[in-house]
Amino acid sequence: MILAIDVGNTNIVFGGIADGRTAFISRIGTDKNKTADEYAVQIKILIELNHLSLDDFEGGIISSVVPQLNEILKLAVKKVISHIPLIVGPGIKTGLNIKIDNPAQLGSDLVVGAVAAIALYPKPLMVIDMGTATTICVVDKDSCYRGGVIIPGVKVSMESLTKNAAQLQGIALEPPRKSIGTNTIDCMRSGIVLGNAAMIDGLLDIMSLEIDGTPTIIATGGISPVIIPHCRHDIILNDELLLYGLEIIYNKNK
Repeated sequence: MILAIDVGNTNIVFGGIADGRTAFISRIGTDKNKTADEYAVQIKILIELNHLSLDDFEGGIISSVVPQLNEILKLAVKKVISHIPLIVGPGIKTGLNIKIDNPAQLGSDLVVGAVAAIALYPKPLMVIDMGTATTICVVDKDSCYRGGVIIPGVKVSMESLTKNAAQLQGIALEPPRKSIGTNTIDCMRSGIVLGNAAMIDGLLDIMSLEIDGTPTIIATGGISPVIIPHCRHDIILNDELLLYGLEIIYNKNK
């Protein structure tokens, strides 16, 4: 089993995975101020809470969009499982053929998601990842990464709205009872949930015109279960997508 870690701007996802099967998935908040020892304690607790032994892990791999945490988490993982983890980045073999203007600019999370989707689903592909940002990336029928879009995330948009509109308060991210709200909270929920679903549907329609073939659409990320069920398109929800991609990349490099 390996310890797979996906570091996002809001959350860090930890997973134990072996042969494509996850033994556990846990999330904690991303904190740039924590030390390696503090993260090591949290990792150890998460493993033990899921009734696993530290000796079960043969190695680890990290995908991160927060560079400040790379070395901190690398040291934390080594302290816990006594193995130095791989970090997805320059020099790591992924097998992904990236056809964008500057492949070095592509985030490791997008790389990992695309690698997993290629292994699991028919091509061409669109992969939606809903976190701090919402991204949609495209893989063509020849397994080449062609690019995508980046959109402000659902919670980022919601926080911006409540921060800049004095009479609008923070609300829980829940589906509305109907599209036409009859009070402020329901109006906001309709706009946030259904508005984001409609935006995704619209982008998928436009982007599909530039793809040869009908794409398989996959969604992942912590917010996707709230938004994706309200989309018109047939979209596969896979919360474990990036962990599976990390295992594939780990096996290519071990």
